[in-house]
Amino acid sequence: MEKSKTNITIADVAKRAGVSKTTISRYLNGKFEFMSAESQQRIKGIIEELNFRPNNLARSLKSSKSHLIGVLIADISNPFSSILVKGITDYCKQCGYNVVVANTDNDSEKEREYILSMIDQRVEGLIINVSGDNNEFLRDIAENHVPIVLADRPIFPTMFDTVKTNDYQATIDAITYLAEEGFTKIGYFTEPINNIGTRMIRQQAYKEACQILQLEPQEFVIDSKDESGIQNQVQQFLTHNHGQTNAIFTANGVTMISVLGAMHRLGLTIPQDVAICGFDNWPWMELIGPGITVVSQPFYDVGVECVKRMMFRLEENSKSSPEVIELESQFIIRGSTKLKK
Repeated sequence: MEKSKTNITIADVAKRAGVSKTTISRYLNGKFEFMSAESQQRIKGIIEELNFRPNNLARSLKSSKSHLIGVLIADISNPFSSILVKGITDYCKQCGYNVVVANTDNDSEKEREYILSMIDQRVEGLIINVSGDNNEFLRDIAENHVPIVLADRPIFPTMFDTVKTNDYQATIDAITYLAEEGFTKIGYFTEPINNIGTRMIRQQAYKEACQILQLEPQEFVIDSKDESGIQNQVQQFLTHNHGQTNAIFTANGVTMISVLGAMHRLGLTIPQDVAICGFDNWPWMELIGPGITVVSQPFYDVGVECVKRMMFRLEENSKSSPEVIELESQFIIRGSTKLKK
């Protein structure tokens, strides 16, 4: 049976041309020294006859490029991560690049190991949703190896091109909305900050909003694996503010689902007993109870813009100062923050 044209190899071309595989490789790499014009024409004709297409490895040898981009995600189990990665992979494909993806579990050591492994695989650039604790290591990688673009989580001071959403203003706007709706006590629930840029920004914005609105700041740092601990924190917030019109703002989707679980176990009704809203628009948030008010972030677009920035660095070989690209979030109001008046 004749071999499928999609499976034609260098060995097949060499056999048909009556030359070695090394000669075919040299032809593909544009190295025509010691190769007669007649041989070049014969090889060219056979390649066309067989409809042979050099694979990515052959292309990389010819151009000294791998056409690979490394992508490191802090928590692949988070629904936003899959949307972010889809944006990255879709646009990389349009640009002729393939993607290598790794999940770091918010672990700085894993992050370092995966980065070094990807460099060994000859990635041309790294798009990273950082763990928060490798700033100097990343600086060394960018200065001596490949360009880096940060996805969603910035580093301070700014060292690399970063694509993020307007976390600060979105938090201010959400807290202001809750206050204008008549909520007099607004608690802020977050996972540990751990030097993660987005968490730092949102926490600072909450404090700023409380100062502007003359609200008492009430912050709770949760352990998402400690159900009883979160339940106690929710109860503590409500007990401290007994008789008030209370709302909880969560810093991300993981915190949201943890707090909602605690509220369910406590038998609380949303929004009558306590209102809730926060960052991340996971699909089920529109369906649960009265629907959850959220700050919805354009993570697919964040992924696309990360690749655009990476292509700029690779194609222009630019050494210009890093840029921070900030995309607008959407505030979606649902029943979880609507009081009957």
